[in-house]
Amino acid sequence: MSWDPRNLPSQAGRTVVVTGGSTGIGYWASEQLARAGARVIIAARYAPKAAEAIASIRAHVPGADVTHVPFDLTSIAAVRKTATTIAELGGADVLVNNAGLVFPPPRRKTTEDGLELLVGGNFVGHFALTALVFPVLRDRVVGLGSYSTRMVRVDLDDLMSVKKYRPFRAYAFSKHAVHGFAFELDRRLRAAGDARKSLLAHPGYAMNELSEKRPGVITDSSWWVRLGGHLSAPVGQGKDHGAWPVVRAAIDADAESGEFYGPRDMFGLRGAPVVGPAVASSASPEFGAKLWALAEQWSGIPFSLTQRGGAVS
Repeated sequence: MSWDPRNLPSQAGRTVVVTGGSTGIGYWASEQLARAGARVIIAARYAPKAAEAIASIRAHVPGADVTHVPFDLTSIAAVRKTATTIAELGGADVLVNNAGLVFPPPRRKTTEDGLELLVGGNFVGHFALTALVFPVLRDRVVGLGSYSTRMVRVDLDDLMSVKKYRPFRAYAFSKHAVHGFAFELDRRLRAAGDARKSLLAHPGYAMNELSEKRPGVITDSSWWVRLGGHLSAPVGQGKDHGAWPVVRAAIDADAESGEFYGPRDMFGLRGAPVVGPAVASSASPEFGAKLWALAEQWSGIPFSLTQRGGAVS
């Protein structure tokens, strides 16, 4: 395989926005992109955590060009401010929509805009950011997918879990929506003759306990969590390696729009990043078209691929 995640092609002169870049997969993607020479903009909610991440990246990548912009994917008003700031910073070559809620609450909660928290944040917040940043996005957008979509069948009529709420179901629904958006964006780009790309990536079975140490960023777990992580080593990997598919989707010049990157092993849990399959329901044009219309309705933001030159107001 020609792609070497430990020896990335130079990204000098390119700008990458990573949402949720202060922790987890987002942190490692940010560090690896900075090491490749990219200017990295970490879009994150908590400024102190972002400051710790930036300090860590600069400690491990001397001379790294990395900065922070505030970002709250559970508030459309906040997303608008983030998009405006990104435009003022000169736009971006790549937008990595990594941020998201991984541990859903036991009971249904809503965003500032009244949307179910998981779908409203993980999906609608990123749909809004992508729509608003797209006029100043030069190359591609990468969504963070999940194999949870293989475990739960999506219900488009109850995507916001109004009829029934189950924590993992809501999380899987949010990832079905992330997948559907990425594939629908790819179809619309192709139909419009737009050379920009829409891709997906997932980290496999990635754990902090198997990652390199980053004091202040990767916090120590309890002893039993650390033990479980190490016992899972034969089938899992650190989040530093889990970031590899995200980074490849973000910068591989040969990557094609519509591709879905994940770990190489037969179960998609660990290994070097390669192209893999998506769940058929998430990738269907019917699902994508309906999802797009709902996202415009929920966010209040029309997404036109013809607008360029500045962020949507």
